[in-house]
Amino acid sequence: MRYLCFRELQEKLGGRGRTTIYRDVDQGRLPKPTKIGSRLYWNEADVDAAIASLAG
Repeated sequence: MRYLCFRELQEKLGGRGRTTIYRDVDQGRLPKPTKIGSRLYWNEADVDAAIASLAG
């Protein structure tokens, strides 16, 4: 299992802004992040699945 930091998530989503990403999380279009230490990370497999479901 691989986790993405916020910057890696932004790159994967084509440079989306912070506000847009958190809005997508709130509306359920992206998975909620996991807090590890004091930082947030996203499970890459969950992000890929969310992208695929939105595209399909």
